Amino acid sequence: MNETSCQKPDYPELARQIKVWAQEAGFADARIGRAELPQEHEAALMTWLAEGNHGEMDYMARHGALRVRPAELVPGTLSIVSVRMNYWPEEARAADAVLADSSMAYVSRYALGRDYHKVLRQRLQRLADRIAQAVGPFGYRVFTDSAPVAEVALAARAGVGWRGKHTLLINKGQGSLYFLGELFTDLPLPVDQAEQQHCGSCTRCIDVCPTQAIVAPYKVDARRCISYLTIELKGAIPEPLRPLIGNRVYGCDDCQLCCPWNRFAVPTAEADFAVRHGLDDVSLVALFAWSEAEFQQKMAGSPIYRIGYDKWLSNLAVGLGNAPRSEAVLAALRARQDSESEMVRECVWWALRRHGATQA
Repeated sequence: MNETSCQKPDYPELARQIKVWAQEAGFADARIGRAELPQEHEAALMTWLAEGNHGEMDYMARHGALRVRPAELVPGTLSIVSVRMNYWPEEARAADAVLADSSMAYVSRYALGRDYHKVLRQRLQRLADRIAQAVGPFGYRVFTDSAPVAEVALAARAGVGWRGKHTLLINKGQGSLYFLGELFTDLPLPVDQAEQQHCGSCTRCIDVCPTQAIVAPYKVDARRCISYLTIELKGAIPEPLRPLIGNRVYGCDDCQLCCPWNRFAVPTAEADFAVRHGLDDVSLVALFAWSEAEFQQKMAGSPIYRIGYDKWLSNLAVGLGNAPRSEAVLAALRARQDSESEMVRECVWWALRRHGATQA
């Protein structure tokens, strides 16, 4: 099979080769599914949106059912190659140890290195180019958390894993600590079998959630989710939820840390996901001292960059409000109590009140 051949491709063999090429491109796994989802996915999405569980993520409501209609998102799509790439950096300080020390800043382990969007897009493009070398020009589009794509549902349908009760995808052999990406194609590839559910009666992820954001099995209220509150929410974290945030300043891994299937998780071999700037083991006070120029310089190329300096500081101020009272903590907060940002200023004063350190 080559680009000069006029014969119809051997699609079963092509599907087998695509999985090999995906691993050569750096993915842990690849599976193939149809460009469609059962009707119950659309019904569940519409109910979830109607209840307001998406919070301020207006784009989710704006795209509506398109998220679960891949063939309408990219007309002509017949098959979808779902891929996953491990991200957990083996050299990072143990997550449990950082969470247990409330003077430290906890950054979700997927965000300790470079932004995954570019990494996955480049690898998916490499995979598409390799397919084109074999079969000639074909219709495709690559996605990695960059458009209205129900990536977990599509990956589950393709057999990459199953949807856990925390709504993330779990793989029986490697847990859930990986990114997902998709290659929409107009190739009529044979599809893989979906994976059966293996969560059973386990509710550890539901029980451990600091803000009780998993309101029912397979259902998350984003308005309570720490990842949403520290990343997607443009304003400050709502005051009633602040004490529950602890020292989590960007994202949250609790529901995955407790999952029994993650005892099989495989550390990443991707150099771009290695820890940068010591974010795995750094104090709240140290990060709060960064100037805006330092933030922009150190966070360039990081997923953290997109939340902006003021949101970053406001998250850190909440963390400092939950940290043990110390002269270093109080001095850090007082240094920013007159911040030009109203959001930062309000969170700083909240933190000072938590420590009983405000003045009349």
